[in-house]
Amino acid sequence: MDGMGRVAGEPPEYQVLWGEHVGSAQLAAAEEGYAAAGPAARLLWERLSVFEGAFDLRAVEEVCGYGALAATDVGAVLERLAPLALLPVDDLFDGEEGGPRHWMPHAMRAVGARRLTARGDRRTVVLHHRRWCVKVARRAAEWWQRGRQLDARDLALRELPDLAAAMDPTTAQTAAGDETGAALEIAVSLWFLWVSCGRTTEGRTRLRHALSLHQGPPPARALWLAAFLELESGRPEDADPLLVQAWASAVRDGDERCLGLLAHLRGAIALYQGRTRAAADEFREALEQIGDVPDFGPTREACWAALALCHSRTDPEAAQEALDQLELDGAGRRTWAGRDLFADAWADHARAELLAWDGERTRAAEHARRALREHLRLGCAVGASCAAELLARMRLLDGRPDRAAHLLGAVDLLRTSLFDTSYRPSRYCTAARARSDEALRALLDDPELREAYEEGARKGLFALSRER
Repeated sequence: MDGMGRVAGEPPEYQVLWGEHVGSAQLAAAEEGYAAAGPAARLLWERLSVFEGAFDLRAVEEVCGYGALAATDVGAVLERLAPLALLPVDDLFDGEEGGPRHWMPHAMRAVGARRLTARGDRRTVVLHHRRWCVKVARRAAEWWQRGRQLDARDLALRELPDLAAAMDPTTAQTAAGDETGAALEIAVSLWFLWVSCGRTTEGRTRLRHALSLHQGPPPARALWLAAFLELESGRPEDADPLLVQAWASAVRDGDERCLGLLAHLRGAIALYQGRTRAAADEFREALEQIGDVPDFGPTREACWAALALCHSRTDPEAAQEALDQLELDGAGRRTWAGRDLFADAWADHARAELLAWDGERTRAAEHARRALREHLRLGCAVGASCAAELLARMRLLDGRPDRAAHLLGAVDLLRTSLFDTSYRPSRYCTAARARSDEALRALLDDPELREAYEEGARKGLFALSRER
């Protein structure tokens, strides 16, 4: 007997499959279910094992409905298989239309994966799965550009387990350069998830991995995204060489719209560094180059919002003009698409700065709170932190240092939990924080304010964003 009390040769009580403990009894039950299934259901069972997350009939048809299953009613086979190997999942997001969705438990998946490998079909099924993932990523990117931004984020997050597997080109042996291109396309299509929805670290890691395995010159848009993620990680100096490479690649490929993306990114870097005049010039150049309806990357509204931020503390008339242009551009776009929520959040931040300039602190605080809530709704930690620090400044000016301490405590906890110690916020954001810190420094010696700071960290920004 071993140290666990098992007789030599006896199978272990559990195995670790996909990071989860799966008992031998569960595997035995899965084997019994597989034996009870018909030939078509067994084949579908095996092919479904490539899915990391949940799936619907449309996904099953695209990934599994070929070869011996091409001439069958995949939906009917799925219905027969569901009681044997699948669990129903209710993960449709608000307003989404779709049929039943299922998930394959790890024990069932292990049985299917072993049979699929033994059959020699795993490589083919993985390629079908990866190409389906490319379509999902493209659909999410299109929704983001068309103003369905919450739907785009929800779709990408729901399918992320499968998309993550497809972003790793090492999961299937293919012809040279074949699936590394697909992996890179998925990572780039999900730019909004990494840049605007708070998953910067994950996006940077996945993109760098896909780029390291990509054969041939990297696409300009992939290099643009790599540079943007360096900036969002607080490393503008690491973005510069990638910008140079991206520009050369865009010129080589004749990608004029990517030149507009690069102008926007140069503006973002300049704003991060506090060079607001240079930033404004770059954002104007971006507006000239990205076109009326950008098919990828920041929208025109995002450029106008960024331009308003550049002028919000030095030239209120220019800032207001940029906000007016944002509404004009947005009105034309909204005849066929929804609002750009990300741009709206930063526009509210700029409006708060202008109202504070005019001494309208109550209205300024409301716009800062609105910006905070929108950034939180999207998942943008950088934007939420910046808006919360501006709101804290308004609370201080209104004579409510306890509310300011609440917000700053929550911001500090958010930053330390999401970013490493080398991260430094942009100079645009630190300016508001510096004024608050200076005013609070003496006050924080007060035990009540120190307690308010710690209480804010416990409450978090979501709860504080609801307080008026």
